[in-house]
Amino acid sequence: MALGDLMESRFSLSNHLDRYSNSNHINLNSTVVVVDANTNNNDNNNNNCNNDDDNIRDRDSSSGSVVQRVGDYGSSSNMDREDSETTPLVNSSNQPPATSMAYLPQNVVLTELRHEAFEACMPSGPAESGLVSKWRPKDRMKTGCVALVLCLNISVDPPDVIKISPCARMECWIDPFSMAPQKALETIGKTLNIQYERWQPKARYKCQLDPTVEEVKKLCTTCRKYAKSERVLFHYNGHGVPKPTANGEIWFFNRSYTQYIPLPISDLDSWLKTPSIYVFDCSAAGMIVNAFIELQDCTPSSSSGTSPRDCILLAACEAHETLPQSHEFPADVFTSCLTTPIKIALRWFCTRSLLHESLDYSLIDRIPGRQTDRKTLLGELNWIFTAVTDTIAWNVLPHDLFQRLFRQDLLVASLFRNFLLAERIMRSANCSPVSYPMLPPTHQHHMWDAWDMAAEICLSQLPTLLEDPNAEFQPSPFFTEQLKAFEVWLTHGSEHKKPPEQLPIVLQVLLSQCHRSHALVLLGKFLDMGPWAVDLALSVGIFPYVLKLLQTTTPELRQILVFIWTKILALDKSCQVDLVKDGGHTYFIRFLDSVEAYPEQRAMAAFVLTVIVDGHRKGQEACIEANLIHVCLKHLQSGSVPNDTQTEPLFLQWLCLCLGKLWEDFTEAQIIGLQSNAPAVFSPLLSEPQPEVRASAVFALGTLLDVGFDSSREVGDDERDDDEKAGAEISIVKSLLSVISDGSPLVRAELAVALARFAFGHNRNLKAIAATYWKPQPSSFPFTVRNSVSGYNTPTQYSQIGLLSRVGGDSQSVTRDGRASSSSPLATSGVMHGSPLSDDSSQHSDPGSLNDCITNGPANHAKPRQLDNALYTQCVSAMCTLAKDPSPRISSMGRRVLSMIGIEQVVTKSAKAATGGQRVGESTAANSLAGLARSSSWFDMNGGTGHLPLTFRTPPVSPPRPSYLTGMRRVCSLEFRPHLMDSGLADPLLGSHAGPCSSDRSFLPQSTIYNWSCSHFSKPLLTANEDTDEIDIKREERERIVFENITRCQRSSGTNLHNPIARWDTKFESGARTSLLQPFSPIVVAADEGECIRVWNYEEATLLNSFNNHEYPDKGISKLCLVNELDESLLLVASSDGNVRIWKDYISRGKQKLVTAFSSIHGHRPGVRSINAVVDWQQQSGYMYASGDISSTMVWDLDKEQLLTSIPLASDCTISALAASQVHGGQFTAGFVDGSVRLYDIRTPDGLVCVTRPHTRAGGIIERVVGIGFQPGLDPAKIVSASQAGDIQFLDIRNQSDSYLTIEAHRGSLTALAIHRHAPLIASGSAKQLIKVFNLEGEQLGTIRYSPTFMAQKIGPVSCLAFHPYQILLAAGAFDSCVSIYADEISPPR
Repeated sequence: MALGDLMESRFSLSNHLDRYSNSNHINLNSTVVVVDANTNNNDNNNNNCNNDDDNIRDRDSSSGSVVQRVGDYGSSSNMDREDSETTPLVNSSNQPPATSMAYLPQNVVLTELRHEAFEACMPSGPAESGLVSKWRPKDRMKTGCVALVLCLNISVDPPDVIKISPCARMECWIDPFSMAPQKALETIGKTLNIQYERWQPKARYKCQLDPTVEEVKKLCTTCRKYAKSERVLFHYNGHGVPKPTANGEIWFFNRSYTQYIPLPISDLDSWLKTPSIYVFDCSAAGMIVNAFIELQDCTPSSSSGTSPRDCILLAACEAHETLPQSHEFPADVFTSCLTTPIKIALRWFCTRSLLHESLDYSLIDRIPGRQTDRKTLLGELNWIFTAVTDTIAWNVLPHDLFQRLFRQDLLVASLFRNFLLAERIMRSANCSPVSYPMLPPTHQHHMWDAWDMAAEICLSQLPTLLEDPNAEFQPSPFFTEQLKAFEVWLTHGSEHKKPPEQLPIVLQVLLSQCHRSHALVLLGKFLDMGPWAVDLALSVGIFPYVLKLLQTTTPELRQILVFIWTKILALDKSCQVDLVKDGGHTYFIRFLDSVEAYPEQRAMAAFVLTVIVDGHRKGQEACIEANLIHVCLKHLQSGSVPNDTQTEPLFLQWLCLCLGKLWEDFTEAQIIGLQSNAPAVFSPLLSEPQPEVRASAVFALGTLLDVGFDSSREVGDDERDDDEKAGAEISIVKSLLSVISDGSPLVRAELAVALARFAFGHNRNLKAIAATYWKPQPSSFPFTVRNSVSGYNTPTQYSQIGLLSRVGGDSQSVTRDGRASSSSPLATSGVMHGSPLSDDSSQHSDPGSLNDCITNGPANHAKPRQLDNALYTQCVSAMCTLAKDPSPRISSMGRRVLSMIGIEQVVTKSAKAATGGQRVGESTAANSLAGLARSSSWFDMNGGTGHLPLTFRTPPVSPPRPSYLTGMRRVCSLEFRPHLMDSGLADPLLGSHAGPCSSDRSFLPQSTIYNWSCSHFSKPLLTANEDTDEIDIKREERERIVFENITRCQRSSGTNLHNPIARWDTKFESGARTSLLQPFSPIVVAADEGECIRVWNYEEATLLNSFNNHEYPDKGISKLCLVNELDESLLLVASSDGNVRIWKDYISRGKQKLVTAFSSIHGHRPGVRSINAVVDWQQQSGYMYASGDISSTMVWDLDKEQLLTSIPLASDCTISALAASQVHGGQFTAGFVDGSVRLYDIRTPDGLVCVTRPHTRAGGIIERVVGIGFQPGLDPAKIVSASQAGDIQFLDIRNQSDSYLTIEAHRGSLTALAIHRHAPLIASGSAKQLIKVFNLEGEQLGTIRYSPTFMAQKIGPVSCLAFHPYQILLAAGAFDSCVSIYADEISPPR
């Protein structure tokens, strides 16, 4: 199976399997509809007010998917009678007519990777070291010298050995008695040398035959001297000397061969030193091992005391055992297993298989082929043997021991593979080989059966191959069968099950061209199971194999190799060095530039290249030489073309990240990027639908700004280059400022990082702007700073800036009366003329020490050219906006950026946060000013409307004024340094000693988009999420419950909706501002003016959770909405200042997490100090609508976290109530302070569908609309509107003339309106402690009123009402902080 097919099948799955979708369009009307038999179709023959409305209804009816319920729900013919006048069907149960239809939204938003825990933690990208790099051998080692010592003394048997007859005689497969003893000894020694060279041909070999102790000592010292720090192998054959002694002594000869001379193992160890490996082929060899272990225990680690001695021992048998003497074995059976494993394995196998009658031993010696040629019989057997022994070792040994013995040294690995064979063969002769470190028993491992079968299949062909040289060898099915077993494991295996034992075999199969493609695909599937699988594969030794495969040009392997390297680098970044060293980066650049591959696969290549250049200068230089910048920019430009096949968001995202990392702090790459007009290429990407793409583009633009950290940069750039660079920086900054109001925290966080780099590079100029033009703005003349790029006005609370007192020699020019200066750039909508230093007094705005310290350190290394002052002003304004961001992480980053230009936060609680709810007074001021005696004037940065107090500090001119506690403070001299340290945001450039680059660099906020994006590739890409089935089952169960409840709601009369079932004293100081009921649990959520949110279980009467929406509340919460209510619901909290925060896990105490936060309101009306935002959420489309005292209605796409459109309002209109249709996507209605009601549809050209003024009374009295909503059912034109005067109007917007039904519910005191989503019920609340319930015909069904009796239920002045979405339940909040729950069914009150 080719990877192309594999990836195609993966990426053709439904969109929820991947967080990216090629489609940027949402079906606004994809609903699941239930049709009720009690259908009361509306008269649709009214004169329509707008033809657009007909088109809308046509689109709604054509695009909705209808599901007809069987049984109680009647026939579908009712659906076709929408446009005809009908008579209501008779209801036998005498229930009122029910609404016609119900819906279930299908889409889910805000569930991507970026929403998991953006605020809670910093994501980690590919690791450079630590746990994941344990797969790398700590010290790659080789055996440099081999000492072969043979003590055979042929023809003289040692005194402690009694030999049987016939006896084992072969030494290195040579009969020593077939020739003269001396010649036999030399031949055996030479043969042993040849056998070892097969495993390590580059080592130096030295042989001593029947040596004396002195010769052994000389041999050992010579070997150690030659090997230096490499390993020395000492092979000892003691078949002609006595057994080792109990003290661990081995025997040699004297010069005349008349005596046996003992040599303690301690002496031998002191000569060979470490690292070393010993092979003892003699009887009772375990004695030596035991003595060596005792020696190790008594001897300290090493001469340096830092690491244990690296000594390995292989012994032929236990201490009490004698070598086998059976003539079926050679005398040196242990040595034969270690050096000629295939030969002895086959000879031993033949005696035990059915082949022993038809196969002669002599044929085994004639097996054709070479061991290194896998296409021959001998090569195939050797290959299978290696795979079997590797597999046994990997499955039995601890991973650390496996790495040391089987992956660190080629010769040691070969000897230990063969040692496993020796254990199997010699145990059959009642002899147990011993090793140090000791290995667990492996002689009965089931993989030996696979070896036997493979050997038998191969040997069965041997006679034919020997008889006919032209006969073709048929490969063994061993590897095919093992790959099949591995494939079966992939189907059922997981991280929590036993690892696949065939993994080492997959590694071996990569060496074969015929199996390679299939093995790589299976390996890719395995790596996709998670980081644990990648770590396992790397620990087996996959890395050098896949690295070498990058040298192949086989097109079939390119896609799977890119996928495998994606998985490896997602786990371990350190591989970047190996890739660059071997030129592997060019492989991925060629793949990236190929148009045949899928964009998702090319995104993986871009990811690999990004990791290669991440913080790796050699990687950056190599990729520049390979023209990577031009390749990426070319595909970014082609990707920005509409309807282009390459516009895969993941691909665009990683192209941006790749370029950003390529030129990060690398001037040469930055120059190439600027010369290639990179800023113009990135600019269109800032409006892409996917937040990850936008954030990556901001990251790339930010890293294109040179902040002077490139150590390779040369001082003295050409003047013309400076001009070009300044122009490029202006273009970059203007592009960056366009995303200041982006809906995604991910994007704004990258903007904060980019502005920090800009502030570092242009620190002096930004400080001058902040110091010189921090002018007072009187509250009676609020202003806005127009962003010349985005086109939206920044609201007052983001741009009003307090007073700067000028300091220096001419202190007389200080302005103190608070009047706006015409020279202030902030007072002229960002348009400024002249230099900020043109005014004499402004030249002294920064003390000399400030200017001096700017010229030190790295800032002077890349001294920036001064840009346009208006641009600096916009940057300061943007920094202030970020410092007041609703996301705590971004606001923290914004404050850090401000501190870099001398503006520092002073944390002061607002009036609402003061103890006991009292206003901040003199005592509070004194506490806030503790330790700041040298401070001067304090002014409100946000004109009294902000939620995040920031203070601006200047040197002392006048005593502090308590009424200006909040605002900004300007840090100007070194004597204020102690106060800077209080907040932890000290400006590194204000110090008298310029620190090194690293310390300055560490102060800059760090980007997170790269690490967030890397985590995508750590997750499974080829398979669906394991939790998908469970989620689907849960969703189906909830849909079943919803359908049942909707049917019940549509048939309910609601006449008993006055039964109190619960009453909750929320303990709010200012009363319950808003509330909502959970759809699938007995939970009510309420919030107050101080933006405290509390969650209560009304069945158990227990408080589940209580938390603050944020630390600096402004004017309370205007709306609570449930996002994804049919799934894992999120809590959307809209504040009156326009900020929206969305929470998850909000029911569990203390476990709430902020999913996202953004400001939903851009711009404000002149003269308006508070926004009074109104917000509603539309699950069907994924849109959120926001407006208030502003000149437009903002439509936000929460899936894209982007402003979709802004619908302008008339200059005299202000929205006071807003409701989104929960059936028809893109439609919402708004009630205005002038009593008018408007219906909007974002699919129409101007957004507006109809206008009517139902609340204008006789005499021209205008009543403010306080509540509005769509009637239950699918009719998009039926609206209910309520005014402050107490009248409730039932409107059919298609008939603009009048409302068709009016209810005078309350007289001048209506405060809240609630419309049930499915039941024909409407509730209105009054400040006079009264709630009334009506049906859609205007009949009053009941009243809930204040009762003074002791036992009766009491309610306060009603502040909010909320129906349960699928049940007849009503939650009523009151100004006395109580929330009451009323039900239609009678149950005992709680």
